[in-house]
Amino acid sequence: MRFSPELEQGRLLIRYKRFLADIETASGEKLTIHCPNTGSMFNCMAPGGRIWFSRSNDPKRKLPGTWEISETPQGRFACVNTGRANHLVEEALLAGVITELNGFTALKREVAYGQENSRVDFRLDYSSGPAFVEVKSVTLGFDNSRIAAFPDAVTQRGARHLRELASLAREGVRAVLLYCVNLTGIDAVRPAEEIDPAYAAALSDAVAAGVQVLAYGVQLTPDEVRIDRRLEVHLAPST
Repeated sequence: MRFSPELEQGRLLIRYKRFLADIETASGEKLTIHCPNTGSMFNCMAPGGRIWFSRSNDPKRKLPGTWEISETPQGRFACVNTGRANHLVEEALLAGVITELNGFTALKREVAYGQENSRVDFRLDYSSGPAFVEVKSVTLGFDNSRIAAFPDAVTQRGARHLRELASLAREGVRAVLLYCVNLTGIDAVRPAEEIDPAYAAALSDAVAAGVQVLAYGVQLTPDEVRIDRRLEVHLAPST
């Protein structure tokens, strides 16, 4: 996916109230833009660090732009707009990049399912039956490590999704958790047990129930982002 309109570069002044960021553009213009990320963005940003944003000319919008990419303190690029993950996964599914999920005959988005009033990101239909695919955007990386982690903050919603997937798997329905790792320089992903032990425990339970866990990485530049390779998933606490 190529970014359209083209992204503009700036530097971060401060992120606040979760969804707002003050930035300064390369030309010295100071703006308040939308930060489309509900997580902590731990290790994704630093005051004065480079960021890239999309500018909107829509007069109905309260904010003039959206934060898309951040240069992390580790020198990586992170796509911090979590709304991009589902689009990237759909693009990769249709292109056959996610080989474990090839062969579906229909794709539906945001399908209601489960016992806790959830909506799954994708339902894929196969001749053998449906597969329910939940997507998580991963941007948490660490110094001197090529292993990313999820989540970057406590996520009750993430644990609920794992319970829903586990229930499907116990009923014999194919259930898939797909980590879309929107962070460069990464070879694997693991649960961030040190941040959210309840999520890590729910992931272990889901895997034991038969949930399939996949991870895919991206090629990310200020011009484009696309899923391009499978990553390892490390489930053991020691990794």
